[in-house]
Amino acid sequence: MIEWRKVGWRERAPGLGAAATAGGAPVTYGLMALCCAVFLISPLSGFNPGHGTGDALLAAQAGYFEQWGVIPSELMDGSAHAALTPLTALFVHGSWLHLLGNMLFLYVFGAMAEERMGRTGFAFFYLACGYFALVAYAVVHAGSDQTLVGASGAISAVLGAFLYLFPRARVTSLFPFLFFLPLRFPAWIVLVFWFVLQWLAAQSAGSGPGVAYLAHVAGFAGGFLYAWARFRGTRVKSPATATEGESQP
Repeated sequence: MIEWRKVGWRERAPGLGAAATAGGAPVTYGLMALCCAVFLISPLSGFNPGHGTGDALLAAQAGYFEQWGVIPSELMDGSAHAALTPLTALFVHGSWLHLLGNMLFLYVFGAMAEERMGRTGFAFFYLACGYFALVAYAVVHAGSDQTLVGASGAISAVLGAFLYLFPRARVTSLFPFLFFLPLRFPAWIVLVFWFVLQWLAAQSAGSGPGVAYLAHVAGFAGGFLYAWARFRGTRVKSPATATEGESQP
């Protein structure tokens, strides 16, 4: 859950007025719907009997990842198909937990970022930063044959942009080491803490199966730098006189 103050940044950011934000966050919700639809028809969901069972299902899953996911060694070879996989991989997820975790983060942080950037700008930002995050991982692990899938790199970019655009927004977070007590912190504390965890994990992670922490780090950094470059003259500086609103996951 995010608590934030609706300040008058629209007046200080020409071209990002009400026309860009009317109707909620259709790009964010559209991306979520697309990711869910792709997963439901994939061999990973278990809902499509056409993929078979047992060994046939495992073979379908492996082929699905190879067709739509990023394989670093192939991406570095420069084939046309491989060059497209950093885009297609953004909509492929390896499990229900992978999908739902990513969609929760996109839901909580994406709508406000989209409102700030505008629909077209947010769509471009999401795809470009997601592509960059996956390519950055592939460059570092150029010899790896492990397939990389998921929207985590793009969503990490959303978190990075959110940190720059709304550092004072208050985020309700659950921390396992504090017995999952819901605590409210400014976004800059939560997101910097998250980034540090990803950075530390990336130092010890290899190129084998698991979480691609380096893609998270690259996406977060790319998103923050993009927001800084585009909005450094228009970022909200004083939210003192505005009304409050909430967005709950």
